[in-house]
Order: sequence, then structure tokens, then C-alpha cells
Amino acid sequence: MRKIIMTFAIAAALTSCQEDKGYTISGDAPKMEDGKTVYVSEIDENTNRPIRVDSTTIKDGSFKLDLQDPESPNLSFLEFEGTQGNVIFISENEEIKFKIYKDSLRSSEISGGKENKLLQEYLAHLKQVNEKVMQGRSEMQSAFQQKDSTKLTSLQENEKELIDNDKVFKKKMVQENPGSFVSIMVISDMLRMKSYPVNEIQDMFAELSEEVQNTAIGKQISKNLKEANKVAIGSKAPNFTAPTPEGDEIALKDVMGKVTVIDFWAAWCKPCRVENPNLVKTYNKYKDDGLSIIGVSLDRPGQKDRWVKAIKDDGLPWHQVSNLQFWQDPVAQLYGIKAIPAAFVLNEEGTIVARDLRGEDLDKKIGELLNKN
Repeated sequence: MRKIIMTFAIAAALTSCQEDKGYTISGDAPKMEDGKTVYVSEIDENTNRPIRVDSTTIKDGSFKLDLQDPESPNLSFLEFEGTQGNVIFISENEEIKFKIYKDSLRSSEISGGKENKLLQEYLAHLKQVNEKVMQGRSEMQSAFQQKDSTKLTSLQENEKELIDNDKVFKKKMVQENPGSFVSIMVISDMLRMKSYPVNEIQDMFAELSEEVQNTAIGKQISKNLKEANKVAIGSKAPNFTAPTPEGDEIALKDVMGKVTVIDFWAAWCKPCRVENPNLVKTYNKYKDDGLSIIGVSLDRPGQKDRWVKAIKDDGLPWHQVSNLQFWQDPVAQLYGIKAIPAAFVLNEEGTIVARDLRGEDLDKKIGELLNKN
């Protein structure tokens, strides 16, 4: 459930002008040694990576630094020499104050600026959700070991409710803060975690202020939404051609059935290999009714033998293709694949009608489409 914790590898730059109030950071760091360096980093919009922009030193358990006034808010970090981790904040034309906890940097307190206030609210929410989910997962493991199916079901329902409430919280935050830098960060999380269908995220993005949409991250999200729309439910599945294990080229359009599953997997992917028997069972059940499957492997360059062996070992009788380019596989990139296993279900017209289903859920959906349920 670590996916609930946000990954802040994003860049942004609001284009609106703001009143220049000055950009100063200061903080109390009582457990930090005098003379230790405090580094300030910002996300570079060209590389999407943090770069150090300035530094100061600890003196008498505190620090202070006047920085160049930012033209607009940006995602920033404080790092401390000799200490693991960082403190996330947003640079804005305000005096920003920190209370640093050396033994738990992420628990450090930040005050100053409306963006940082909203960011702290968001981070506190994420932390609370994550703690509850992890506690629930621990209790689930215990219930499973004790074969307490009633408690296990209850805990699973509780987790689903937590996730649903998390989605509602994020959507509300975006809707109530359309001009905030934090809102674009939240939308980035939604898109990455697939919290909502692409069309709903698109609608939320459209409600943001023009200034926010025109930030570097806003432009990137706009691009990502366009790409995601190409493989969203209801879209026509992009055609592709790729080599088979025998070296021939086959195209998606040439192997279409009444229902077609595009299965992204790899020999090195344990969850994929665990799922393969379920897919074989479903294929054997519906192949005579018009089910077609094409597997797209993300195996590594030079490891064709492992790919071919996995096909044989798992008894996969359907069409298989791979460019053996790992995550850089052009078909995977065309479909926006960031994790596997991943499956797309197409109807007879080649329209994507479902995605990322597994096991019984996938079997049930295929049965519905073939009028077998």
C-alpha cells in the first residue's frame, strides 16, 4: 500500500505574477550539530529532478537563509549534512519557518504560506491513510493465519472504504483549490495511481486555473492525459506490430477475435507468472467462443531464451510478441504501461471495454462479452 504515499518527483512553475514579499527560510534544529550544512533543492523543470540551489549552516541549533524570490511556487526540499532523508516544502514568496526533528525529518513542522499550509494538510492525510492501511494489512495477515474468514472480509471492506475516502478527499481538495500548486500535485497523484477514470481526471484538470494548467507540471499532465485517453476505456485500441519468438511479425488487427485480451507480462515478473494459470484456464474456457489473446512480453534485451522458456513452462498457447526492450518496449510505451501484469480487454470492434482485470474478474467480464454468463 506504499503507493498511497505520494511520489514527489514532479516539476512545476506557475506563470502568474505575485506580490513580491520575499522568500526567506528559517528554522530550529536543536539536535543538529553546529557547522552542519543545510541544502536547499528545487525540482528542475527540464529534468524533473531536484537540483541544489543554495545552502547555509547550522548555528546555535538554528538556520536562516534569504533566497532569490521565486517567480512562482515550486516543489523544494531541505537536506541536512549527515542526515538521511529530506523535508518537503513549497517555495513561495513568504517567510517559511521550520521546526526540524532530526530523528524523523518527514515529521518536521512547517509554517508560512498558503501553499505550504495546504501541502501539510495533504501530507498529514496521506500519512494517516497509510498508517491505517498498514495496520489493517497486519491484521489481515493475522486473520488469514487464524483462518478467520469473517474478520478477513471485514478488514478488506474497511480497506476499500479507506481507499474510497482517500479518493473523495483528493477530489474535494482539487475542486476547492483550483488555483493552487498543490492541486496540480494531487492530480498528478490521481493520474499515476489511476484513482479515477481518465475522463474524470481530465474534467478536474479542466477546472483548474489557467495559470496552474500552464505550469510545467500542468503541461506535462495535459500531455499525459492525452496519451492516457488513447488507451482509456471506450477508446479504440491502438494497433501495433511486433516480432514473435520465431522472428515473424504479427499485428494486433490480424489476431482479433470476438473478444481480445492484450496481456502485458514478462518471464521475470513473478505476479505475471502467478496469474498465467488463471489466464490459461480462461482461455481454454472461451477460446472456441471467440476469445483471442496476444501476450506482449517486457523481457530484457538478450534474454529471449528466458521469454521462450517461460511461454513453454507456463503453457501459454496464444500469440506472443516482444521487442525484448524491457520497459522501453514500444508497444508497452504505446499503451502507457508502468507496471505488469496489465491487461486490456477489447470487443469485436477493437474498442477497449475493460482493463487491469485478473482472475475471476477477467473471466467474468469475458463471459459477459461472449454472452456466456
